[in-house]
Amino acid sequence: MIDLKGRVAIVTGAGNGLGRSHAQLLAEHGAKVVVNDLGPEAATVAREIAAGGGVARAVQGSVTDLAFVRQMVDSTLDAWGRIDILVNNAGILRDKSFAKMDLDDFRLVVDVHLMGAAYCSKAVWEPMREQGYGRIVMTTSSSGLYGNFGQANYAAAKMGLVGLMQTLALEGAKYDIRVNCVAPTAATRMMEGILPAEQLALLRPELVSPAVLALVSEQAPTRAIVCAGGGGFELAHITMTQGIHLPEQADAAEVLLARWAEIADRQGELVPAQGFDQARHELKKAGFSVAETAAT
Repeated sequence: MIDLKGRVAIVTGAGNGLGRSHAQLLAEHGAKVVVNDLGPEAATVAREIAAGGGVARAVQGSVTDLAFVRQMVDSTLDAWGRIDILVNNAGILRDKSFAKMDLDDFRLVVDVHLMGAAYCSKAVWEPMREQGYGRIVMTTSSSGLYGNFGQANYAAAKMGLVGLMQTLALEGAKYDIRVNCVAPTAATRMMEGILPAEQLALLRPELVSPAVLALVSEQAPTRAIVCAGGGGFELAHITMTQGIHLPEQADAAEVLLARWAEIADRQGELVPAQGFDQARHELKKAGFSVAETAAT
């Protein structure tokens, strides 16, 4: 059984839905939990955790407010001495087709999901580095991974979180800071009106939270994108095909289109360990060998 006794967790957007479920499950496994949300629901969830024998404190405020985020982290360190776990769950929707979308709504969604996660991750980063331990979970989405009509703002923010996760996992590795993404499918307030009631009943937030629990455990992987919903768990990967090599030639663009099927062939596709692996792969096809250390 995963034991989080002695661990301190911050869960953002934890007043309802997925965040509430995550916070409760972490508390059930022994973690002290900071329940963050914009509204008074955070206090309700903290009371529920305490009533169940857990330890929690509510902190009300927006993850888009950097001063608030720093204060939340500082007060947690003052109260409990450490921060081991951060679950970046806070989010909103402002769905419209891109043609009809107000750019203020685009910015707002990016600010909450992406910048909010960046603010929170930055605030806990140094404490985690100093203690030589940390677990951070970003909440991405299939909308970001694969696109979704009417969600350009949400998709852009959610894919941005994947990039943030990939880099923080690399930078945090030597400090045992492991960073992962969860892509949930759950019947939350953001899903109301999208699916019929009988299908929403199968997508309880509680069925996603075990993925988060696994990703914040001592045994957690790092740089994983875990899809979870309705009792199903999958891994998503960003891959690169073997592709082709075209020496410098005037008609390279035309040849590229003519040989598109070869470029798109997924047999033997790669999961790059870091961004530099694209250059390494392309130089190898051109006849050069690039040492692993060249990326650092």
